[in-house]
Formats: sequence, C-alpha cells, structure tokens
Amino acid sequence: MTTHRIATSGLGALVAGGLAVLSIVPAHAHGGSQAHGGSAIADVPAANPRSGVQSNVLTPSATQSSVAWGALPLVNPDTANGVTHYGYNTQAGGPLTQAPDEAFKTEPDKNVYLTFGGRHYLYQGHEGGPRGYVTRIDLDQPDPAKRVTLISDVDADGKAYPTIDGITWDPFTHQLLLSAEAKAPNGGVFGVSLDANGDAVDGKAVRLDALGAGGYEGVQNDRDGNVWLVEDIGGASASGGKVPNSYVYRFVPTDKADLTKGGALQALQILRKDGTPATAEQLQADPSDAFISQLHTYGTSFKTTWVTVHSGAPTAFDATAAAKAAGATPLKRPENGVFRPGTDFREFYFTETGDTSTSSTLPGAYGGVFRVTQSGPSAATGTISIAAVGDQAHTGLDNIAFLTKDDLLVVEDAGDGLHGQRNALDSGYLYRLDSGRSHHRGGAGHAPRPVRWLAEGRDASATYDASAGLSYNDGDNEITGIHVSDGDPTVAGLLGAKLPNPRSAAWRTFWTQQHGDNVTWEVRWGR
Repeated sequence: MTTHRIATSGLGALVAGGLAVLSIVPAHAHGGSQAHGGSAIADVPAANPRSGVQSNVLTPSATQSSVAWGALPLVNPDTANGVTHYGYNTQAGGPLTQAPDEAFKTEPDKNVYLTFGGRHYLYQGHEGGPRGYVTRIDLDQPDPAKRVTLISDVDADGKAYPTIDGITWDPFTHQLLLSAEAKAPNGGVFGVSLDANGDAVDGKAVRLDALGAGGYEGVQNDRDGNVWLVEDIGGASASGGKVPNSYVYRFVPTDKADLTKGGALQALQILRKDGTPATAEQLQADPSDAFISQLHTYGTSFKTTWVTVHSGAPTAFDATAAAKAAGATPLKRPENGVFRPGTDFREFYFTETGDTSTSSTLPGAYGGVFRVTQSGPSAATGTISIAAVGDQAHTGLDNIAFLTKDDLLVVEDAGDGLHGQRNALDSGYLYRLDSGRSHHRGGAGHAPRPVRWLAEGRDASATYDASAGLSYNDGDNEITGIHVSDGDPTVAGLLGAKLPNPRSAAWRTFWTQQHGDNVTWEVRWGR
C-alpha cells in the first residue's frame, strides 16, 4: 500500500549544542524563544479525535517511514500453522483485512534493534493470534517481499508457545528474552538463541522456569546480568475502579550466561513513611488507601527493598501469587521499564497504565512514570518516586525509551473505551527530566511537562475492526514498541549503558502502530 511509504511530517529545527541534546519543548511555553540553547520546537497541539480514519501527526522535528506492515509475507513461513505474514495468521483462512471473516491479526509488539555482521535487524514478538512467534526485519533489504523472516514459533518440544508482549536482547546468554503477558501458568519468560549472524540457532523458544509464571510485559537486563521484569495483570473491580494487582521483579541468576541454572526471583516492596511495607493484603482490601495517593504525588519519595519470592532450582511457580505472599507491593498495571542512560544502571524508570477509565475515582487511576533509584543495579534497597504523574489526558502509559539522557519517550495504550470517553486516540509524549536530579538532593524540583511528539491516527483496517470487526481482532490502533538503540549486541550496548544521540545516524528510533494494518515505523529526528 502506497500509504505505508509516505513520511507523515516535515523536517524541523533541532537545538544546536552538545552531544545527544534534543530539545522538544512547546513553543508557546517560551513564546517561541530559544530553549536549552537552541530553537524551541512546537509540539503536536492535540490528539486525534476518535472519529473515522485519521492520519498520524508527528512533531515538525521528525519524519517517519514504514519498515514493515502486516500483509508482508514471511520469507520462510510456517504454512501448516498459518504463520505466513508479518501481521497475520492464516491458519483459519480468510482475507488479510476488512472482511467479516478476516484472518487473525498477530500484533507485532515491542522492537529490538541489533546489528550482526554489518547487517541491521529489527526483531519483534507477536502478541495476537492463535500462537506466539518472533520475526526479524532486515532493514538493509530493499525488496519488502524478502524483508521479514520467521525466527521462532515453536518451543523446545516443537509445540506452540504463548503470544509475546515483551522482548529484549540478553548479551550474556546471546538470547532474545520474550515475555508472555498471561496469568500463571501460561505467562512467563522464554529464550530464543541467536548466532553471531543474528540468525536463530534452532528456532526453539525455551521456557525459563526460574523466572516464574506471571503476566510479564517489560523485560530488561542490567549490567550485572540481572533481569528486570514488569508485570501487567489488571486487578479486580472495586468501588470506583480497580485494585492494584501487579508487581515489579528482579531475577538474580545463578549464572548470568545460563538462565536455565536458576537463581532468585525478587519483587519490589515499598515501605510506608512509618517503615512498614505496603502489601497486597492492605491495598486490595482498601484501594483508597492514602498511601496510593502519596505514592502518586510528585515530590514524594519512599524507601524500597527487594523481597525474595522464589529461589533455588528452576521449577515452575506462580510469580504473582508468590510476590503477594512475600509482602511485595502491587501497583496499577505497570507495563514496561528502562534504565536511564548516564546513571550506570542506578535509575530504573517504568510506566504504570492505571485503570484506563475516566469513571475511576480511586487514587492512582491515571498511573504515571516511576523512578527506582539504587546505589547499583544489584543493591538490596533503594527509593521510589513518581517522575511524571498521569492524568485523564495523559494515561494508559505503556512503552518507554530514552531518546537522550534527559529526554524520555513514553507512549499511550489507552484502549477503545477510554478513547471514546475522552474522544482522543493515543499519543506519544516526551518528558524532559530534571538533569540536575534534584530528587537525589531531597528536593521536589519541577514536574516535567509532557510534550506530544506523536498524535496517532486510525487506519481504515482499525476503523473497521473498531466498528464491525470480529472479536478476535482489536479495534483502534495502539502505539507500542517505542525503541531507541544503536544496535550494539554486546554488553556495552545494553539499553542504558550508552548516552543515546538522535543526531547521529547510528542511533535509530522505531515504533509500531499496532492493530489495523500493523505498521512498524522508523522515526528520523532532524540532524
């Protein structure tokens, strides 16, 4: 489709100055004056309304072009199981779009950019359809029909595995780590090994039992080889909203080069001001607990500790139940996390989606972005504070990536219901964080203002699915897979290890317009 090849905005000015400085600020906030030593850059003034087909709108400082879309065929399809296209499973037949019997959409999700042998690849897990699988986009391949390869769609026994939400590259094990967002026993983490050329070793996904079974979405390594997991399981309904029900985890492996050897799974526990833990038993019994309001107040800070929920031999277990039993602190659908560059893995930022409903009256209903600060990635204790507070216009926060050391990209997955309630489709935001890190000095600083860099549209396929499509395919488009990397597959290339530089061609930005046509885009910032 020709619309997939069109960049959706023009090229604008960026600030002059030092390495990795990209200043996207609302021009009206400075009266069009200079900001951070360069030109003020206007944000996108409003989200797209939820009506009809809408085009993506980007900040004038960026352009985008598609690198893959749902109808692209796989070079090496698993035809018997319907794994034939980038964004469709055709096992049950049916046309690829906009029909009463359209094929299952597989929803390519998070992105991982890696370079092997001089070639540039983008890997994704797929979170929809009848089975999970992993694809690879060859960014150097000019022929779209030859661009997308199937990496894996079977487990160690040759069977299907769950659909995949999260993905990251583990340079210690040379595996793609895949997370399945489902309650135990289906959810959990799988590993797919790649060789030195970025090809699958055997194409089999191995379940990593030691990391537990839970509704994991975010998955990320630190420099010590620990694996950080962010869980997204919606809580039960309560008066005025939902109860907190999901946890942030850290897996400390026995051998960071082989996660099948076991280790300890820990969960984050947050302490109240009196030093006692805030537990699931308390917060689920009283989802209006004042602690939740305090946690979601900018400028507050709480002590944290890691509690062990399981250790020893790698056996299957329910991580969510174990975290609750260990006294860890549940949150309102945390989703994804990343380490802040320039902190030596001492700062971990993660999103909290919230209740995704304007009718929720409970504290924390709109979620936000949280910061966990420790003396090092393996430290036993630390602090947590909210770095950006969600509200009705900025909620459903999901994927997250650092564009520079101070500029944080966060995107929404608000869902059709909230889209209708606020008559606004999803947006992508940039938060410029306090470069002085006043939170380290005990000061509240200034809350970062969200600048809209993307107002997502709604393509014809998603519009059809939202109004007349079958229940197995989602409706409105969703922003997912925001990813910034230079593709370095070594330990030195772990996300957070280097200072990203969007002014350099080596650093690339991707996102996926999930649902509908399932298009994955590359964003180019003005250089």
